[in-house]
Amino acid sequence: MIRGTVTILDPLRNEINIEVAHGLSKSTVKSVKYKLGEGITGRVIENGKPIAIPKISEEPEFLNRTATRKSKQDQERSFICVPVKTGNQVIGALSVDKSFEESYPLQQGQKLLSVVAAMIAQHVIRLETIKREKDQMREENKRLKKELENKYTITNIVGNSNKMREVYQMISQVSKSNATVLIRGESGTGKELVANSIHYNSLRAKGPFVKINCAAIPTNLIESELFGHEKGAFTGAIKQKLGRFELAGKGTLFLDEIGSIGLDVQANLLRVLQEKEFERVGGQKTIKADVRIIAATNKNLESAVEEESFRGDLYYRLNVFPIYMPPLRERKTDILLLSDFFLERYSSENRKDIKRFSTPAIDMLMAYHWPGNVRELENCIERAVLLCEEGVIHSYHLPPTLQTGEESDTLPGQSLDEAVEALEREIIIDALKNTRGNATEAAELLKTTVRKFNYKAKRYGIDYRMYR
Repeated sequence: MIRGTVTILDPLRNEINIEVAHGLSKSTVKSVKYKLGEGITGRVIENGKPIAIPKISEEPEFLNRTATRKSKQDQERSFICVPVKTGNQVIGALSVDKSFEESYPLQQGQKLLSVVAAMIAQHVIRLETIKREKDQMREENKRLKKELENKYTITNIVGNSNKMREVYQMISQVSKSNATVLIRGESGTGKELVANSIHYNSLRAKGPFVKINCAAIPTNLIESELFGHEKGAFTGAIKQKLGRFELAGKGTLFLDEIGSIGLDVQANLLRVLQEKEFERVGGQKTIKADVRIIAATNKNLESAVEEESFRGDLYYRLNVFPIYMPPLRERKTDILLLSDFFLERYSSENRKDIKRFSTPAIDMLMAYHWPGNVRELENCIERAVLLCEEGVIHSYHLPPTLQTGEESDTLPGQSLDEAVEALEREIIIDALKNTRGNATEAAELLKTTVRKFNYKAKRYGIDYRMYR
């Protein structure tokens, strides 16, 4: 053959495209398209029957859209086109040009091409499946990136205390730069959430965001994880591995628990921050690193520098733009906001209709010192939602660690009568809140008489009018 093409039908657009060709330029392959029924190729795909033309110069329907048969002085050519089928469905066509030979049996060539077309059909099905899956993955990737951008906007970090407003302002100031950021704060304060917010609001948002927890990786492997290694660099290095710096190219690398890395790795990390280059473990090639660094730690790095367990020059390189995340005990006004946020999230996840917290439960949440910070609060609310089968989170749904102070009414020495009265009072108040101060409806809700309800309310000094 002089040239050949495999064309594929796009059923959604009703359009025929050249998928692969021999003897045609890449620009021609990309630009030439046919409609169904148009020209010889379009007719073959439309009716599913092969066509053999002895002399293309004598065929009026031959379009020559690829502009490869330019003049009558060119050698006369034959053209054979056969359908590519899966079952009875035509999915494309295989066509060839060959020099005209009077003695050549075109029907024999047509049969040969039909066999080849049957073989092509199997590959086309697989390729189309792969292409469709790639398109779906591409769309899913775009959707997930969009969700991440929306999820990690500054407005999605919960809190309106003065200390959190300072954090928001600092995120806004540093996001659009390439400055190295060091996020300080106790465990569970939301340092990773801030790192996400900085990346997805930065100029590198379309690049990768790679995370590594330095404390979770053994000391002898941390260097390989960060910088990668060459095949045979050490026992078990059976193939080349890319490090996190390479994977985060043109994006952001988040180094969590940076204070846990050893002094030997700290030297290499300092070089990356200063020179923007590194070598893989066991390698000689210098690799440029176009990566923004965000680090986080709950350790006192200043003390570590004094104790010489952390390099001072690395500390100053990391501490370009520090952001301090306050512990939950220093932002008490955010506790209820966070509690409501987690209540809504976990109620939705567990398909429960829980609307609010009872007053004693709120008192307990506010009085607790929260050593585990926001992470502990989140786990506490999730547990309460799982235990609760009502529309209100009560104090007894909260973990025992919260039920040890005065606010829980469970101090040692409390009598059974006092505990029962406290519970009755809480239930009556909740019933009045749910019925907007209607004592009759509240009594029905608690499956008691109005007389008994009013008696109990008066005994505990509860005025139903306060809840209207």
